[in-house]
Amino acid sequence: MLFNRSMSATETSRPSRRARWRRRTVVALLGVAAVATTTTATATGAPAGYAGLLDLVPANSDAELAGGLDPRLPTDPGALDAALSAARADGVPPTRYAALLHQYWLARGTAASGIDLAGWDPNAGFAANAGLVERVYSNYGRYQRERGELNWAGMAGMAGASFAAGFWDLDMGRDLVSVDAVHTLGTAVAGAVASLPADAAAALPADVRALAALGPATTTADLDWYQKRLLIMQKHIYFDMVPMHEAYLEAGRPAVEELGAAGLLDDNARAAWDAIFSGTPAGLADATLRMADREQNQIVADQWDATAAGRDGVGRVLAYVTTVAAQPAIPGAQAPGVVSPLSVTGAGFRLQAPLPGFNWADRAPRWQYIASDTAVAYARLVADGPRPAQAVLSQPFGAFMDRQRVVRRAPELARDLSSGWSLTREP
Repeated sequence: MLFNRSMSATETSRPSRRARWRRRTVVALLGVAAVATTTTATATGAPAGYAGLLDLVPANSDAELAGGLDPRLPTDPGALDAALSAARADGVPPTRYAALLHQYWLARGTAASGIDLAGWDPNAGFAANAGLVERVYSNYGRYQRERGELNWAGMAGMAGASFAAGFWDLDMGRDLVSVDAVHTLGTAVAGAVASLPADAAAALPADVRALAALGPATTTADLDWYQKRLLIMQKHIYFDMVPMHEAYLEAGRPAVEELGAAGLLDDNARAAWDAIFSGTPAGLADATLRMADREQNQIVADQWDATAAGRDGVGRVLAYVTTVAAQPAIPGAQAPGVVSPLSVTGAGFRLQAPLPGFNWADRAPRWQYIASDTAVAYARLVADGPRPAQAVLSQPFGAFMDRQRVVRRAPELARDLSSGWSLTREP
């Protein structure tokens, strides 16, 4: 196998489990031609242990509801393993047990993360999911720590510290409005906009004017709704990315190839894993970017669109607040307002502001920011190997996250947003 030459101690310490897994899956991976000649009884009269679990179209593939991929699927890894092993042994084509396979590796991932898959409900709000939010990102860090080539997971784990910190900041704002980031930032921007000449204020992007108008009046209900939208997207990314990473961590390349044979990986995902299997620095960098592209432009793109369109403009305002306050926890990564600062040129003036010139909810600029800054910073971090990233990811996640809290920087941020405006009159 191509990747054997760079297997870690983690992988080589489990030869017997790996060998058992390969024996169970060899028919599923290599026996497609043989399956075509199996008896009709095998193809259509599947044993009761897994008959009802074949050919499922998951009802919760977008992760917007409680539980796993589908209520018809078990959430216990042992029960899923038994059904999956029986389906493989009977030569059932992987495409028919795709949902079962997906749920199996998802359940393995949640078990390893300390997450109750059956009870995972993003609509229960942040208070009910606070510990779970941290475990999601700690788990991404686990993949990078145990397998140095899994760079997307490490990047997600670090970026997740900032994301999780934002949940706490929004939650604190429900009771301590004086330090609520939304009110603080909205009021600061409103004051700056009010001081501008009418022509310059009118030329500001709609997101800035909306933040000034709606930010100071954001309600607890608005924050609750927005948190739930973020929790849904967090779960959706986990549903998609964790099964393939858990499969690779536990069973290597054959397990990833089975996911592909089941139709669970598209061409982009296959190319990403092939790049990882190559073991080359260029391949690993390409895989990181491809997986980030999958995460942002395939998994949650529609959900960000829906979030931005929600609650009569408030969804877009809160997404812009997220953009304003963002400061990735990846060493060397810059804030959106630094990478893409707001600059407006009008008839006889040029206005520059300490605000980002894009909204995180918008697909194209979001991806441009990630591809040109966040992913580049992470690539620099791991350019000479995974140890620098593993050192960062070995910190206790709670302490790491706490250092990213916006409320720690709210006074400075508000001051910058109030005073960092520059209006130049031009002939």
